Amino acid sequence: MTSPTGPSPWRLRDFRTLFAASALSHLGSNVGQVAIPLLAVTTLDASPGQAGALAALSTAAFLLISLPAGAWVDRLPGRRVLVVADAVRAALFASVPVAWWCDALSLPQLYAVVLLNGCATVFFDVGSQSVLPDLVGRERLVPANTAIVSLMAGANIAGRGAGGFLVQLATAPLAVAGGALAYLASAVGLTGVARRQPPRAAPVERRRLRAQVAEGLRHVFGRRELRALAVTATLTNLGAQMVNAMLPVLFTRELGLSAGVLGLYWAAGGVGLLLGAACARRLAGRFGHGRALALAGPWLAPAGLAVALVGDGPWLWVAGAGWLVTMAKTGVDNVLGVTLRQHLTPDALLGRMNATFRFLLTGALTVGAVLAGAVGEVWGVRAAVWAGAVCLAGAFLPVLCSPLRTLRELPPAPAAARPAPETKASDSDAPSAN
Repeated sequence: MTSPTGPSPWRLRDFRTLFAASALSHLGSNVGQVAIPLLAVTTLDASPGQAGALAALSTAAFLLISLPAGAWVDRLPGRRVLVVADAVRAALFASVPVAWWCDALSLPQLYAVVLLNGCATVFFDVGSQSVLPDLVGRERLVPANTAIVSLMAGANIAGRGAGGFLVQLATAPLAVAGGALAYLASAVGLTGVARRQPPRAAPVERRRLRAQVAEGLRHVFGRRELRALAVTATLTNLGAQMVNAMLPVLFTRELGLSAGVLGLYWAAGGVGLLLGAACARRLAGRFGHGRALALAGPWLAPAGLAVALVGDGPWLWVAGAGWLVTMAKTGVDNVLGVTLRQHLTPDALLGRMNATFRFLLTGALTVGAVLAGAVGEVWGVRAAVWAGAVCLAGAFLPVLCSPLRTLRELPPAPAAARPAPETKASDSDAPSAN
């Protein structure tokens, strides 16, 4: 049986560099996720529908470009993709405090910033998951993914908590400026990753972008295990976004709570992610990788219903505890699910596999935000939160009903998938790799 621990990735300088830079990048993202919606609601008086539209645009890029982005990432040097993505995000975030200082900030600018920031995030997220097996080796993926998910959890705690208090103490535009500095520092740090990643394909093997995208889709939807992981994660993101899109409105207007309290509430989710990631390796060692995923669902996911009980006094604590447990389940899913995805995918398809998952998962965030805004406008903010909570509570069912529930060992790395036949290449389908 494959060891759930594996050799330590911390011995590798490139992994340490990637981890440190990613920490700064996730910190910037989480500060922005708190500060920009609060800036829209408190400074620009955004309505529930406008708050939902802002949340939808922040993830719309994953629906628009993530599938071709996966094919491009499979062709381009991974290190360069990450550096450019963070530099672009730093520039976009920096434009917000500048416009505010010039008294020119508007909702259309925030819409543009979150949309373009999402485009850069597509490349960063797909690229970082795709270069990881090359940097650490497949035998180190479980501990490496544990470290990355723990990092995301820590960024949720520090970034969202800091974002809420920065908004309260130093205004939202200055909090966004702090996020821009974090992105810039990450871009500089990522230049330290060694330039040793080989090209993914020789020029003679280049095929049309559409054929490569279709190959990635067939790989994900053609395997029951990957399909179950995709559906469960999509439902989780849909429910979480329906809740999160309405929380700034619910906290500040209906409950009269401060931005700092909202930041702490979201930070509790980061604590849950951290706990789930920390337990994932032990659960995999005891029950097996697939079985641990399947068992975590019915035990932890129903806590999502408590999130909809958020209110004054003790109900705030009940909802916070429900959010923490729900995110703990997500932490387990992230470590074990991502590791299984990487083990079920040949190297040549990693970018497209990750892009397909990002298309579904973050596309669900876009749909969830739009649904939350529509439900919030028609039936009220509470109805939108309840709809998201129900979705969170039932999201585990596809994995529970799949072959993953009996899977103990990590599968061996598969051979490269056979490419679809192609008669003619097109130079205009994608940028050339250097």
